[in-house]
Amino acid sequence: MAVLTLVLLGFATVLVIPIALLFLEVLAALDPVRAPSFAEPAQLHHIAVVVPAHNESSGIIPTIRDIQSQLSAADRLLVVADNCSDDTAAVAAAEGCEVLTRNDASKTGKGYALAWSIEHLRANPPDFVIFIDADCRIQSDMIWRLAQACASLKRPLQACFLMKQADNSPIDHSLAEFAWVLKNWVRPLGLRSLKLPVQLMGTGMIFSWRDIQNAPLSSGHLVEDMKLGLDLAARRNAPLFFPFVVGISEFPQTTKGTESQRQRWVKGHLGMIARIPRLLIRAAIDRNPELFVLTLDLLIPPLSLLGLLITFSLVLNLVAVAFGISPVPAFVAIANLLVFATCIGFAWLRFGRDIIRPAKFLLLGSMALKRLILYCQILLGRTASGWIRTDRGTHDPK
Repeated sequence: MAVLTLVLLGFATVLVIPIALLFLEVLAALDPVRAPSFAEPAQLHHIAVVVPAHNESSGIIPTIRDIQSQLSAADRLLVVADNCSDDTAAVAAAEGCEVLTRNDASKTGKGYALAWSIEHLRANPPDFVIFIDADCRIQSDMIWRLAQACASLKRPLQACFLMKQADNSPIDHSLAEFAWVLKNWVRPLGLRSLKLPVQLMGTGMIFSWRDIQNAPLSSGHLVEDMKLGLDLAARRNAPLFFPFVVGISEFPQTTKGTESQRQRWVKGHLGMIARIPRLLIRAAIDRNPELFVLTLDLLIPPLSLLGLLITFSLVLNLVAVAFGISPVPAFVAIANLLVFATCIGFAWLRFGRDIIRPAKFLLLGSMALKRLILYCQILLGRTASGWIRTDRGTHDPK
């Protein structure tokens, strides 16, 4: 009995760590945000915007035009058509872009495309490099504001990147959209309020040439952005959050696209969580607070997984109490659930009321079941790896 009590208490106590971190980030995000003002640069900066694209010919034009409208004659827009089987390169070239074609089936992944672009830019390096995804619509003043802030702060910056459901989407993505806001808006906002670095998000990222020219980009990792942020933190140059400009992508409009996208995100995140012990040891040895903070942030798993673990812990402990086991672990499990629910409630009240109606939370049970199936598939190795373009339904080429 004593051993079982310790096991149950240990499991519940382990969950206290990510829940407490989540609570701290959400609480800090409630503080009002004020946009900083920066002095005009003494000289004009040359900017290179890199758009990595894998079979994106059907949707890349709006992104290209968003970017082109913000560039000066001295700036560059480079589209990397990476291992494409469609006419992405031709479409981008027809729009007046500088196009770099890469075909190497042995090295697939967005990280390789980013590294390829940096090698290409090395012959005539810009002052700043911005990475923007091929399906991302950007705010009309994003590029110059990011460049101005990066020049002033002298740090890599991450703009706000959100996912929205299309107006005509046959799939209700409201729960997923709220979870995305919590991950990519609320939590980074909290870290910014605490004057701490944030994870990179894959698009809307800006770097000075000095910072990016030798960064370890060549990787097929599913969350190459998160890996890059940790690598920069290891060099004591972790990115900061710049929430005053926004990029938006849409969720897929097909079940197949939704599931493949979710599989990649979750599998990649779980793969990074497995690196936490090694990262914590490195942060301690190097006395590196930036790496320590980003590694702690990694301890917060995907929201659905955290919710499942909290629920499982509570049910397990309540059953144990019914069989005469000490109620102490159950008290910890109940506290975990209450704090987690409080986090979600605060985030929803401040940031999510326009996204999700309260009644939608009744669907959490069915969503949790779907996520449980997904996690089982990942554990059994039945999910895809590599850079696979998301199936977006009727807008895809035949």
